[in-house]
Amino acid sequence: MPEQDVTVGQLLLVEYQSVKDEQKARIGFRDNLLYVTLAVVAAVAAASAQSGQTSMLLALPPVCVVLGWTYLVNDVKISAIGAHVRGDLGPRLADLAQIERSAAFGWERAHRADTRRTSRKTIQCGVDLLAFCAVPLAGLVVYWAGGQVGRGLLVLSVLEALVVVGLAVQVVLYAGVFGSGRR
Repeated sequence: MPEQDVTVGQLLLVEYQSVKDEQKARIGFRDNLLYVTLAVVAAVAAASAQSGQTSMLLALPPVCVVLGWTYLVNDVKISAIGAHVRGDLGPRLADLAQIERSAAFGWERAHRADTRRTSRKTIQCGVDLLAFCAVPLAGLVVYWAGGQVGRGLLVLSVLEALVVVGLAVQVVLYAGVFGSGRR
């Protein structure tokens, strides 16, 4: 059986397919995290309301932070894959094909040129902040206002609030709506 040489172009196309498959999987996983968060919030709120135990709301911050951080990390990786395709794979394949660099993987650039992209990013940042940060902070406020605040749980709840605020800062920074972050 004759040996078949693998070309650089073939390797780059395999890499492209591989990273796009990873990007697709991450997008599905990331988007489902919002639904999971909504389900968990509804379950915790319902359990707290039915039992009359506002301390159950203290479960919201750690759950929302873990889900929010996972959402954010996946979102960052999704953007990094797009940047890799635009900045490395596309130009290298275009050079091999001897075509204009912008001609390779045009969609990777085209969808970013939408005039509403900035407003979409800003709105998405708001949705992320609402789902992963505002909801658990609201749960803490309800707990604090509930009158059943013990010393130990008060300290815990304040620490949880600080962690949620830390996540909020990361969400805003990574959103890039103020000039930095994911692109």
